Amino acid sequence: MSKDIDEGSRARRRRRWPIVLLTLVALVSTGCLAMVLTTNGPGVGHFRTPAGRQTYTDAYRTAFAALPQPTETRDVETTFGTVRTYAWVNPRPVDEVPVVLVPGRASGVPMWGENLRDFLAHRTVYAFDAIGDSGLSEQTLPLRDMADNARWVEEALNALDLDRIHLVGHSQGGGLAAAVAVRHPERLASLTLLEPIMTFGMLPVWAIAWSAVAALPFLPESLRDHALNRIGGVEDSEVDPEDPMARMIAAGTRHFDSGNLPTPSRLTDEQMRNLKMPVYVAIASDKSLAGGEDAAKRAQRLPDATVKIWPETTHSLPMQVSAELDAELERFWAGVRRDD
Repeated sequence: MSKDIDEGSRARRRRRWPIVLLTLVALVSTGCLAMVLTTNGPGVGHFRTPAGRQTYTDAYRTAFAALPQPTETRDVETTFGTVRTYAWVNPRPVDEVPVVLVPGRASGVPMWGENLRDFLAHRTVYAFDAIGDSGLSEQTLPLRDMADNARWVEEALNALDLDRIHLVGHSQGGGLAAAVAVRHPERLASLTLLEPIMTFGMLPVWAIAWSAVAALPFLPESLRDHALNRIGGVEDSEVDPEDPMARMIAAGTRHFDSGNLPTPSRLTDEQMRNLKMPVYVAIASDKSLAGGEDAAKRAQRLPDATVKIWPETTHSLPMQVSAELDAELERFWAGVRRDD
């Protein structure tokens, strides 16, 4: 597991993305905690009010404006609802296998803003807003388990005529990508899991504890924000509430009810043995929600695994070290092509 990364670049990423370190980490934790504590069955994700939907949509569009203009925007039908999909077509890709991106909890497609341009330099890219989560997808039936969750991804890929892909998922999206790989391995040229929660290890106790504090509605907002900052590994002074991503995620958290999304499950030994495609696993060195070094060691038991612990990163690793990670992933995908 390599730990070689430029110190200056790493420090710049930590300063540039404090709000992402807060929100993506915290919302994954509180979302999973809610699944543990609730006794209600699965429901359908929805905005609580029309005004809340509009507030979120406006914030989403502002955050999305930082991304390259997509070649195509489609809403594709699946058993569980309509999936908002975007395509960025590279007219001269290095090969015909596209990259497909699955976001983390409450993040949506805009979370890939720091990575997308690097991917597009070499490949065609597709990205989804997840069904049952805040975003522009529309859920119509409950997702009972991770099999249902993987099914809508598979149906969306069919609708887009994507037969062979490099599948990439972050956080809860990493857990979902792993579930797709378990059930539909023939479609994947490779699998990339970036801090995938509940896939190789459990959530750490400290994250669950701070999430419990952050989820208490009767506490002052300042205390709940402090708890979220502790989860994200940032100081209160580092957080910029006017950051477009921050505003989007805050609006989604406030106005969207996820209806109890299925929680990713730990891969069994048999499932891991059956994942024979090349797999790249990135784990954060600090405040990892994927399980840290124990998860990395377990991931190395995959038949064809590249596992790396990225020094001085947290759960928001894809944004913190985007340039270095993107270059490494392109080398990984290029190696998959040579091995075919």
